[in-house]
Amino acid sequence: MIRLLAFGGYVFQSAAAIALIFAISHLLPPASYTSFSLALASSQLLCVFMFEWLQLAGVRFLAAAEGEDAARLRSSLFAAGLLSTVVLVSVGSAASLIGTLAPRVVALGLAIAVLQGLTDMYFMAIRVSDRLGAAAFLLILRASLLLVGAVAGASIYGTAEATLLGIVCGHATSLVAGLFAHRTPLRWVPYRIMLTDWMDFSRYGMLAAGASVIHLSVPVMIRFIVVSSLGAAAPTATAAFLMAIDLLQRPFSVLVAAIHTVSYPDVVIQFERGTDEQARRATSRLLDFILCATTVMLGGLIGFLPDASRLFVPADLLTSFMAVAPTAAVFYFLHTHLQATLAVIPHLRKSATRLVVVAACQLALVSVVSMIAALLGLSIAAQVASAAVATAIVILCGSGPIIRFGAVPRWLLLGASLVAAILIGAFAAVPSEPMLWLAGKIVIAALAVALVAWQGEFLSARRADQGPDKD
Repeated sequence: MIRLLAFGGYVFQSAAAIALIFAISHLLPPASYTSFSLALASSQLLCVFMFEWLQLAGVRFLAAAEGEDAARLRSSLFAAGLLSTVVLVSVGSAASLIGTLAPRVVALGLAIAVLQGLTDMYFMAIRVSDRLGAAAFLLILRASLLLVGAVAGASIYGTAEATLLGIVCGHATSLVAGLFAHRTPLRWVPYRIMLTDWMDFSRYGMLAAGASVIHLSVPVMIRFIVVSSLGAAAPTATAAFLMAIDLLQRPFSVLVAAIHTVSYPDVVIQFERGTDEQARRATSRLLDFILCATTVMLGGLIGFLPDASRLFVPADLLTSFMAVAPTAAVFYFLHTHLQATLAVIPHLRKSATRLVVVAACQLALVSVVSMIAALLGLSIAAQVASAAVATAIVILCGSGPIIRFGAVPRWLLLGASLVAAILIGAFAAVPSEPMLWLAGKIVIAALAVALVAWQGEFLSARRADQGPDKD
């Protein structure tokens, strides 16, 4: 039940993020929405750049730690987080003196990056302390606060700055709530030991975080390439493209984050303490969960995009949005698997250099093909499709570690997920009026998802020594 609650919390977070994008797109004019989107994407990039290495190191080192060792590692981790905060604020403030952005925009972007990074770290520490239920509740609370804060700022003032300020307030309130909800045990750590912990964190975490920064740079780079190719003369098309990019990245990233939150610590424990067979079994179940869930989600996004778009996308953006949204969904499906699924084995083995190489290859190849597509004057959808093809090529070239490790998914289950995704995706061509037709599509899609989830037993706490799963 706790695992189901945790997964539901991440689903709620994804739904709240989608609702936020839809609401802000209605409340802000296209030019303001463009500013909001670019500012938020930049702040998230800064957050990953400064705090992701601690997140990755925390999960990898804390998941298998116990007692005094866990308290020591948490103390060293939070101390490093405070140091990262000081560096980010100092460097960001200095850089703003020679930049062209307004000081209040810089301050809001830095505040979002810092608060999101610290909040993510604290929630991660709660999760790996075997408080999955508390972490799930706090994620639901934060998603709600971010939605309310952003909508309030946009509706009252109608500016990108006010909307960003609402997000700042949401992160700050959720962090305070987390501090009251659960006090993670800490201990005084001598400076010499703390430096040793920081060295361990940095050897793995900084390289792994560097790979995450590079991966996150790919959609940011695509944003700027497409926006530059469109120019200032097409504000509607630009806003529609940015809305599609903002909206469709969230379901995949949040879903995979939920799966990792529920399952990855168990995989780390089996890898560190169990046999090779137990580690392969636990990893195979994690890959099953990710592959099946994202495949069905891709089908659901494609199948219900026309219905959702007619209800929530502003009328002046609808045509441009629908032209690029399905391709953006496919790109993020592939991008998520390159960033998360193929990286599982290198993360377990702390082979962070390989993560950086793969991420750099994606950034380089996607940059080249996207620029070529823009120079050729191809449509926005074609530019995004070229990025998806480039990402698929990198996936094929970078799948060696999983194959050699022997973490084999259940092919019958994966095939069933593919059939369910095709069935649900075909609903895009089925009319939704009268309402009975829409209700029927929703019921059929829900049944297909339930059957895949039941067959996969994804949320059951299976022991790694129970033997291999049967198809």
